[in-house]
Amino acid sequence: MEFLKYHALGNDYLVLTSRASQSAETELTAEQVRKICHRNFGLGSDGILVGEKDSPGKGFKLTIFNPDGSKAEKSGNGLRIFARSLWDRKMVNESPFQIMTSGGLVSAQVESSGKSVTVEMGRVSFQSEDIPVSGKSREVLNETLEINGEEITFSAATIGNPHCIVLNKNISAQEAGRIGPLLETHSNFPNRTNVQFLEVLNRKTIRIEIWERGAGYTLASGSSSSAAAAVAYRLGLCDAKIAVLMPGGQIDIAISDNYEITMKGSVTRIGKMILDLECLDFEIPA
Repeated sequence: MEFLKYHALGNDYLVLTSRASQSAETELTAEQVRKICHRNFGLGSDGILVGEKDSPGKGFKLTIFNPDGSKAEKSGNGLRIFARSLWDRKMVNESPFQIMTSGGLVSAQVESSGKSVTVEMGRVSFQSEDIPVSGKSREVLNETLEINGEEITFSAATIGNPHCIVLNKNISAQEAGRIGPLLETHSNFPNRTNVQFLEVLNRKTIRIEIWERGAGYTLASGSSSSAAAAVAYRLGLCDAKIAVLMPGGQIDIAISDNYEITMKGSVTRIGKMILDLECLDFEIPA
């Protein structure tokens, strides 16, 4: 198997470009994905992107795998990386084009000779049935839940995938690692959830730490940036144009009146990688 590897602010993905000894229609299994993404026993990545031309020929379809083998409905960094890979393979130019994900249709545009990508991510919803969050139909804003005797105030949103946003003035990687996995799998979130720990710095800038569903602690995330910025705007804490700072760098978010999100951020190519199928035969120790 051949892959192109990129990172978007430290969040790295493998883009599958060809398969060896496999039908092109054969989907990667969860076990194969876990082995390929493993940092010690595989190529190492935060996920795998498998794309194809859409049947009408006007865009592309994208399947996004998390490193635990599960699928993600949408990934902002994954979308930017996939768009850059199309640019590098001369499959798109600087004109906008469409990508269909299981979390909805987006429009992407590659700029700055591939080093920057803008994505129209779609509309954010705070409605419980859309995200989903258990309980009655409502906007999930400034609610509380209890974890190990600790009361957590959170808001929730979806931009095609679920997010739980915790407002906290003293965010850290340690806090994300402590609370993130407990929120990801909390019974309030039937499909599990991505988690962001949000600090508002000023009207135009926020900072987040991220625990990503199916991946764990993550240096940067485009969909997390979109959801966190939308919550900050919805709560009246920020303006409609927001710089989102993360350990891996900055993503710029613009929010329309109906909460349509435009995301812009960098993409860096790492290189081409060839996976020997022997890797998939090895049983990773439990």
